[in-house]
Order: sequence, then structure tokens, then C-alpha cells
Amino acid sequence: MIRLITWNVNSIRTRLERLLSVLDRHKPDIVCLQEIKVIAEKFPTLDLKQAGYYSSVYGQKTYNGVAILSRIKPENVRTSMEDDVDDPQARLISADINGLRVFSIYVPNGSTVGSEKWKYKIDWLARLDRFLETTANPADKLALCGDFNVAPDDKDVRNPEAWRSSVLSDEDGRKAFGRLLKWGFVDVFREVHPEGGIYSWWDYRRLGFPKNDGLRIDAVLATPPLAKRLKNAEIDRAERKGKRPSDHAPVIVDFEV
Repeated sequence: MIRLITWNVNSIRTRLERLLSVLDRHKPDIVCLQEIKVIAEKFPTLDLKQAGYYSSVYGQKTYNGVAILSRIKPENVRTSMEDDVDDPQARLISADINGLRVFSIYVPNGSTVGSEKWKYKIDWLARLDRFLETTANPADKLALCGDFNVAPDDKDVRNPEAWRSSVLSDEDGRKAFGRLLKWGFVDVFREVHPEGGIYSWWDYRRLGFPKNDGLRIDAVLATPPLAKRLKNAEIDRAERKGKRPSDHAPVIVDFEV
């Protein structure tokens, strides 16, 4: 079995002890992290090595940043969508691990619909489409993991009408998510929980978590050769509790491979 976790930690330095606890508790084989908010040289590589994990890092000072942790040494690590866009934001890293091609992505939030940041988000997702079309194959074992900043369906939103005009629920973002599924990915959490109503993110403000006013915006997408080996998928809601949590909870997926 391979256990894969994706988690927006919202600052690796703030959440290191929590991350180490998650590693100890769930014993994943692969962990995709987003919003690490640190350059690679200051990533806690040694702490994670002592916990039994290699670190592949694409960092950025203060903002963004993605990483992949793995028990097996990764190969073919890349940090680019291999296009001609000059983009200084660290939002995608990929690696070959134990027969899988794993991607950790942090899709732009978009701020407000119609804004320049929203346009950057939609353009970034279009770049991701082109990147996959030219460099990947749905016949291979691929896992696209991360914070998509898109709730795919109203079933993924506790209060759909309240979030209708949000960049997390807008139609263009959902269409972009849908394109990934049409390309060949399977939303494996949806396969296990078709009823919805389970969330991965709650706003720090307005008592979002105590009211369970959440959205599922974190996901693991798998190509069919990997998705057919799906065993289970869950969200560690307890990790959103306690002192100084991330606003996201880890998504945990098990595959029999």
C-alpha cells in the first residue's frame, strides 16, 4: 500500500511540530505540501530526514512554495511548467517516486472574481492544462495533489449561496477543475465520498471551523491506472483543531500498488 497525503501547511516553520506529528501518526509514504512560505535553504530538511523523509523543495520567501516528502529517494524532480512564461511564484513541483509521477501544486487563490489576481489564477490553470497535454499521459500512474483553491461542486461547500461569488466557487474555476477530469484524472476523494459534505478548509475568521463553514478545496487527482487501485480517502479534520493550526486539514489517500 502507498499512503499519500496532501496538505497546505500555511508556513512550514509555524507548523513543523504539527507536520512531524502527522508523519508519526499517519505514516505516509509521500506527502505533498503547499504554502510552505520559505526558501529551500531554510526548509527543515534535516528534521524531516531524521523523521525518515527525503525533501524535494521549490521554495519562495514569505509566500507560496511547494514541497514533496518521500520515504524513497525521489528522481527526476522538476519545478517548472516548462513553458516560456516568466513566473516568479513557486507553485508546482513534481517527482518520480516508487513508480508514480507525483505533483504538488498550489493553485493561485485569485482574490476576487474579475481582479488581476483572478486572471492570473485562470491563466495559471490554463498553463497547467497545456503542461499536462505536452508532458504527461493519463495512461501513466500520476497523482496531481494540492490546494486547488476551487471547490469542485456545491456538495463541497457547506453554505453554497454564501460562497457563490467567491473565487473558491466561481464558474471559471470549476470549469478549469473539470478540464483536469476530462483530461483523464479522477477525483479520488469524490469516489470514496460521493455524498459530499466533508471539507478540507475553514476560514480563520467568523468562526469558520466551529460552525463547520468549510469547503473542500484540497484534492488528490489520480490517473485511471492509479485510481483503480484506490483503497480509501479521508480528511484529518482533527488536525484543524488545537493550538495554531493551519486553516487546511490534511487529505489522506491510500492506494494498493
